[in-house]
Amino acid sequence: MKITANNFKAAAFDNPMFNHFSEEVLKDVSSFQKTVPGYKETPLRQLSSLGKSINIGDVYVKDESYRFGLNAFKGLGGIYSAAAYLKERHSIEFSTFDELVKQLTDKVPETFVTATDGNHGKGIAWAAQLLNQRAVVYMPKNTSRARVDAIEKLGGKVIVTDMNYDDTVRYASKTAEENNWPVMQDTAWEGYEDIPLKIMQGYSAIVSEIKQQLKSNYNKLTHVFLQAGVGSFAGSIAASLIRTMDSSDIKIIIVEPDNAACLYKSAEDKSGNPRAVGGDLETMMAGLSCGEPSTQGWSILKDAADAFISCSDEISAEGMRLLGRPAGSDDKIISGESGSVTAGILSAIMTNSELDSVKVQLGLNKDSKVLLINTEGDTDPDNYREVMNQTN
Repeated sequence: MKITANNFKAAAFDNPMFNHFSEEVLKDVSSFQKTVPGYKETPLRQLSSLGKSINIGDVYVKDESYRFGLNAFKGLGGIYSAAAYLKERHSIEFSTFDELVKQLTDKVPETFVTATDGNHGKGIAWAAQLLNQRAVVYMPKNTSRARVDAIEKLGGKVIVTDMNYDDTVRYASKTAEENNWPVMQDTAWEGYEDIPLKIMQGYSAIVSEIKQQLKSNYNKLTHVFLQAGVGSFAGSIAASLIRTMDSSDIKIIIVEPDNAACLYKSAEDKSGNPRAVGGDLETMMAGLSCGEPSTQGWSILKDAADAFISCSDEISAEGMRLLGRPAGSDDKIISGESGSVTAGILSAIMTNSELDSVKVQLGLNKDSKVLLINTEGDTDPDNYREVMNQTN
């Protein structure tokens, strides 16, 4: 495990990107999401026994494996960005899902194109199916069959490439441009920012729910650990928390796989510019296997994060077992490789004496109130079973 402090953290959050996650924006996003078929608030678990066992005051886990029946949170970004695109494409107005669908009945369906390690593509295919559109989803080499099947079951056309994730994103974008199809990508780059921002805003519904679920305890949160691939999810949650909490003092810690730690690398670079990681990006945490930061995600995290951590797959595996074999009376949480890594890293920091300096650096102690988000369930069932059959 490696950690680097964020020397770029802002004293005041006046970056315009944060304005896209105001309370008013979050209210509008949540109002639409609640009209989408299958919408239901996902559980927020308080793991009291885990907290006691690792000497943390409170540990809360938002379990996104229940989101829209998709076993992951990505549908929030998929449906919100698709709705936003269709609104602009057809110059239509609506406030609910049903109003949107009604106005699309006489419109020629669009073909949404995206690249994915799994969950985002599933979210786009699901959104396209709900809205009677089409989806073509490109996936990187070594994608598990289960992740391909999950997208195809939702009507998406899947093409597995012989490239890594970032090269697959470029290939998908090029193909979409050649066919005049809209790119629905969850990472931003120069000249491509509108759709990724809508995707990030879609994710903000998670924070709106957490605020309602925690009530007065919401503003007592002291830490949040956020897993990151390109940084869109982490940036969305970080900005939403900062803009909706009474104080912006919450410590934000970003966690990535060792072999795909592009945000960690960016934080280490003295220039403050986003930095890429090359190679195959091999990691069990498929949803975090990304080598190039989203410009929008990095813009937020550069200002908001307190520290960046990179860690091994074994930390993620420990997190899977920790949540799947709960201590005491804690609820069982089925967490996939990308969903569990924050639980694994929190436990490692609090129980491994060699990481005592990290504990001090992050201000973690018996009074801390920590938020984690389980971003996915067992999206690769075979690997989940294999990891759970291993001993701690």
